[in-house]
Amino acid sequence: MLNLKKWSRGLLAITLAASAAALQAREMVSVAKAQINMRAGAGTQHATLWTLTRGYPLEVTGRQGQWYKVRDFENDVGWVYRPLVGKTPHVVVKSRVANVRSAPGTRSRILGKADHGEVLRTLEHRNDWVRVQREGGLKGWIARRLLWGW
Repeated sequence: MLNLKKWSRGLLAITLAASAAALQAREMVSVAKAQINMRAGAGTQHATLWTLTRGYPLEVTGRQGQWYKVRDFENDVGWVYRPLVGKTPHVVVKSRVANVRSAPGTRSRILGKADHGEVLRTLEHRNDWVRVQREGGLKGWIARRLLWGW
């Protein structure tokens, strides 16, 4: 006779392992050119939904030939041409404003602020903090919960 309790624990372990693998498998890309179009479908014949600028992070949710189906931090979905994106890690500020700090911690000095939707290069991760750099400028730490992307 099958031990239901043992079977349930085994199923739970498999489900948790699959969920963890799915989270780790999340593929991110960022815009590698000055500007690219996010389109309604996989091809240049489809309408442009958005124009995205260098560094903008995107989550890959599907593929069709040389095209990636992607999602952004606001859950907008579209398609981008694969040769126009790369693996350079970037994040986008998802909060209204984020303090950029001198070290990873809320007691660290505030060096500046980053606004909602601002794209920043990811330099390093440390626990719940991300070290970022504004293009050509300010470097510092932002709490991970205020960011979306890598």
